[in-house]
Amino acid sequence: MTLQWTAVAFFLYAEIVVNVILCIPFISARRWRLVFNWRIWSCLSPYWNKCFFTMIIVLIVLFLDAVREVQKYSGPEPMHDAKVNPNLFDHLHMKLFRAQRNLYISGFSIFLWLIMRRVVTLLTQVAATMENSAGLQAQMDSAVKAAKQNQEDNLKLKQALLDDEKSMLAKNQQLKLEVERLTGQLKAAEEAVHKSHAKVEAMQRQTKGLAREYDRLLSEHHQLQNLQCAADKKDQ
Repeated sequence: MTLQWTAVAFFLYAEIVVNVILCIPFISARRWRLVFNWRIWSCLSPYWNKCFFTMIIVLIVLFLDAVREVQKYSGPEPMHDAKVNPNLFDHLHMKLFRAQRNLYISGFSIFLWLIMRRVVTLLTQVAATMENSAGLQAQMDSAVKAAKQNQEDNLKLKQALLDDEKSMLAKNQQLKLEVERLTGQLKAAEEAVHKSHAKVEAMQRQTKGLAREYDRLLSEHHQLQNLQCAADKKDQ
């Protein structure tokens, strides 16, 4: 195996190990996001896309070279020459085996390289979604708590309003009773005033009658005095 295909094989093994580690179930997406947020990755992030596309191009070139080698050693002319020369037959099959091996190595390397990038992206998105969902869950819990608190406050307010209404009804009933009592007292007072007015009028009428009677008696007294005086004068 030449140096370049040895490097591609080691790269494939590294991709397999990394993808297996990324797919371990007990390592959550949040932990992977913490790992991806290390300072070393932030320093390498400006070069990540360039490195990714460079490896894609290199692997595609090697894949096309492997395809060319497979077509080269599986064509009709080399197989015809191998049938003519038996020693060349084993050598040709060895070359074809190596070309197919290189084809598989480069093809799986491209495939796993794309898969690894996609897995990293999905883990990051899942971690962000989990954080957002946790924030939304916290907001929802606070909203539910606030709604329950508002409901309890409304119940307390309704109970207070009912108590106030009951107390107001009781006060209104007391006021009605007091008004009725005062109305009765007012009617009694009015009747007493009417009676007093009647008594006063009767007394006034009586007083006027007494005054007239007094005036009559006084006039009669004066008349009697005058008659007595006249009688005395005649006697003299």
